[in-house]
Formats: sequence, structure tokens, C-alpha cells
Amino acid sequence: MTTQHRAAVLGSPIAHSLSPALHRAGYAALGLGAWSYDRFEVDEAALPGFVAGLGPEWAGLSLTMPLKRAIMPLLDEVSGTARAVQAVNTVVFGPDGSRRGDNTDVPGLVNALAERGIHRVEAAAVLGAGATASSALAALARICDGEVTAYVRSPERAAEMRALGERLGLRLRTAGWDRAAEALASPLTISTTPVGATDAFAPDVPERPGALFDVLYHPWPTALAAACAARGATVLGGLDLLVHQAVLQFDQFTAGSGGPGGSGGPLAAMRAAGEAALAGPAAADRT
Repeated sequence: MTTQHRAAVLGSPIAHSLSPALHRAGYAALGLGAWSYDRFEVDEAALPGFVAGLGPEWAGLSLTMPLKRAIMPLLDEVSGTARAVQAVNTVVFGPDGSRRGDNTDVPGLVNALAERGIHRVEAAAVLGAGATASSALAALARICDGEVTAYVRSPERAAEMRALGERLGLRLRTAGWDRAAEALASPLTISTTPVGATDAFAPDVPERPGALFDVLYHPWPTALAAACAARGATVLGGLDLLVHQAVLQFDQFTAGSGGPGGSGGPLAAMRAAGEAALAGPAAADRT
């Protein structure tokens, strides 16, 4: 009898998640008919009970907001990357039922940039100070040779970002949001802000902008992404991050349960599934 393997994404709200489309496309591409991937609406209060009720058929979980920090006390092991940014988006179950947490957003950012030919930068800027901004700093700690500037809205957020930069060994300075348009002169800008937050900067794009990684995927392109692209910049979007972090999750889940993990996952099939989902009739509901 074929052993069944399960995985899922948890969060609240979760109906908009593209993760099921990506992972299911990966299973189909590799002929993994015994694998399934679902989504579950789970908030922080319900998380401990949900995890405790999982059976031996479970290979892994993807975590989105607001669970990336709430999951950490429930784990037996947390990777150094996830501990540094205090966010777990991946849980892998061992054969003995142990739970290991990781963060694939950080290497996903690095891999997405590398795919577009960006392996090292001499300086960078980050717009925003939330969980994704923390992952961006950790990614830049791996590829940036010089100073990183984080543009934030409050002194409290600035202090948090500076503390994280120090833990990561990053040369980091912070600046107020009123100066955020300056980021566009950087060799690489990573925007981690909500929809509409950077629209006003589109007219400020310089004649020769650096690369832009805007982590939004709907609506796409953002006004800032379109303006940068119009001036010839390398522009990456949220789907690039989503696909690359999902490929790394896919790899960990299947490796942990005897699947073909280690291949890096079927990137092309997962990207195509994400593009199709965003182009479909439900795309307007995805934010």
C-alpha cells in the first residue's frame, strides 16, 4: 500500500494563499501521486491544538501570518536563520515526530536575486520594518558588501531594525520614511511595504535606477515597479519570492519523508502554477 504524505499552509486569513497551487504543481511535475497539500484557517490560539493533533502522515507545514513567531515554542529545533529573524515559515516533521522550524524566505530572497544575475551588491536599501523586512536584512547579510539603509516610520521600528542588523553582523543605518525616495539611488532596493505605500515614489525613480525587489504580487506591477522597469531596471516581484521560498519548502518536505528532496524542487512548474493562479478569476481577491 502506498504511504500517504500530507503538508499544508496555516494562517489567518488563508483563503488567498497561493501555496497549495505551487506545491500541488510540484507534486504533479514529479509524479508524486501520494502527496497532498491543503490550506487551513488557524489563528494563534488554535495553533497548539492543531499541531498536537497531526498524525504520522504529516511531512511539513508552511506558516504565514500571524503564526511565524507563535509556532516557535512548539518546536524541538529552530534553524539559525529562523532564530535570527524570529520567524519560522517552514516546519518539517522527522520520522520520530520531531518538529524542526526553518525560514525559507531568507534563502528564497537570495536565490530569486541570483536567478536574475544579482549575486553581490555593494550597498542596499530596505523599505519597511516588518517580518519580511527582517528576512530582507538577513538575506542582505549574505550578499551585501557595504552599508544597508532601512527606511522606517517610527523610532521604535528603527531601534528593532538596528538591533537585528547588529545580530546579523550587518552594517545598517536607519532613516525616516520621509526620506524613503532616496532608496531608489541604491544598487538594490527591497520594498516590503503594503499595497500603495510606495506609489508616491514612482515619479522619483532616477534615470539609471538600481534593481528593485518589490515583495507584493497583487496588484502587479506596482506603480514603483512599473516606473523602475520603464527606466530599464531589473525588477523582481512577490511571485519571485513566493516561488523560490516554496521550492525550498518543497525540497525539505519531500526529503524528510523519503521523497525526491535535494533536487531543489520543480521551479518551472511551480512558477507556472503561480502565474496561472494570479491570472485567474480569483486574482482580484489575492492581496
